[in-house]
Amino acid sequence: MRGIVFLGDRKLELKEFPDPTPGPGEAVLAIKASGMCGSDLHPYRATGNAAAALGLGSGGPVIGGHEPCGVVAALGPGVAADFAPVGSRVMNHHYKGCGRCKHCRVGWSQLCRAGITVYGMTGHGGHAPFMKVPAFTLVPLADELSFEEGAAISCGTGTAYGALKRIDVSGRDTLVVFGQGPVGLSATVLGRAMGARVIAVDVSPERLKLAKDFGADEIVNSKETDPVAAVNELTHGEGAECTMDCTGVAEARVAAVRSAGTWGRVCFVGEGGTTTFDISQQMLRRQLTIHASWTFSAMGQAECARFIVDKKIPLKTIFTHRFKLEEADQAYRLFDTQTTGKGVFLF
Repeated sequence: MRGIVFLGDRKLELKEFPDPTPGPGEAVLAIKASGMCGSDLHPYRATGNAAAALGLGSGGPVIGGHEPCGVVAALGPGVAADFAPVGSRVMNHHYKGCGRCKHCRVGWSQLCRAGITVYGMTGHGGHAPFMKVPAFTLVPLADELSFEEGAAISCGTGTAYGALKRIDVSGRDTLVVFGQGPVGLSATVLGRAMGARVIAVDVSPERLKLAKDFGADEIVNSKETDPVAAVNELTHGEGAECTMDCTGVAEARVAAVRSAGTWGRVCFVGEGGTTTFDISQQMLRRQLTIHASWTFSAMGQAECARFIVDKKIPLKTIFTHRFKLEEADQAYRLFDTQTTGKGVFLF
């Protein structure tokens, strides 16, 4: 089979790999949809070892894509047939830890202190027709959800859901979402479904239009307008109850802190970089609570999927581009412009 390998310097290659065979405790997925996530741009753009771009160690070339969704194609020895029957529709919680520590045992494998595999980054991911994973990483996909929706939940949308839960968003709140890429757009859609008034912030007119189409009550172009001043004006000078940074950009993170009101809750989601702000003036004397939220647990992934089904959220709307594997170079060149909604490879 062929899979997408990120080479860095905005280059990728379709490399040949052997079809995977499941070992003990493993399953092979026939991939139906593999989403494109903003985190994929780190190894796509990186110079040098792609995995090291996210601080996840080094290794040989791996197949990219950490938003896999498909059907179970084969089970290895020791996997109960009724756990994930061949042909069943599944998502993948794309991390593997030791399996024994307290974090792994509650579904937070990515927090394992013994070291982790991140599928699509340090282990072969979903940008290929087949993917081998530990069977315990499989998460059922409800019949009401499409494979591409399952792919979105497997990282970007699930990450947004986990962050919104961390700051306890509800109908009492104004929520400001900085960055309207795949995670931010998901936060806009889900925040509205949770009842919040949503203010979407970005520098891309195309993405701001998408945010408005997807339910944002207000949009702010931070290239043209001071977003902190805009949020203060839209909240009668009080600031927002909840803010979220999905960019990883220092200026946006600072703006997320400064645009939160007294007693506000702030969540940092975007990866990478450093940020500096005045702790006394911006945090202590405004009684802020600042959360860091890194993706979600396996159970959180299943909960996000149930929420989307129960609320009848049309998650498909966040997808603006669908590609075949052979179009990988074109797909990532377009995604790199950061003007689109979510992209996905369909098999």
